[in-house]
Amino acid sequence: MSPNHLSLDTLRLSPTASLFEGGRHAGVGVTMFVVRTPPGEFVRLHTHPYAETFVLLDGNGRWTAGDEVIEAGPESIITVPPDTLHGFRNTGRESLLLVSVHESPTLIQEFTDGEPA
Repeated sequence: MSPNHLSLDTLRLSPTASLFEGGRHAGVGVTMFVVRTPPGEFVRLHTHPYAETFVLLDGNGRWTAGDEVIEAGPESIITVPPDTLHGFRNTGRESLLLVSVHESPTLIQEFTDGEPA
């Protein structure tokens, strides 16, 4: 297998997110979002049938994961177990930059109407 190189621009899903589905783009068993969430914005509560790990690179946010609320800043890692309702909100004054790693070759998620804390 040879190396694969992709630009985040070619993976752009929305103005704030790029999505790399490893199965489709590189034949690997991981999916990743690179997300830049503006101040005050959030990702609605949702679930996945696999674990999700967030690597917070810049900014400050609040994660709701099941019954827990986690405040996190730069250089933090948050792991959410499979089938756990979760979402996050940018609580800072700068964009929240993170990578979310999904333990699946494709994205599988089910959103609710709920907002994170």
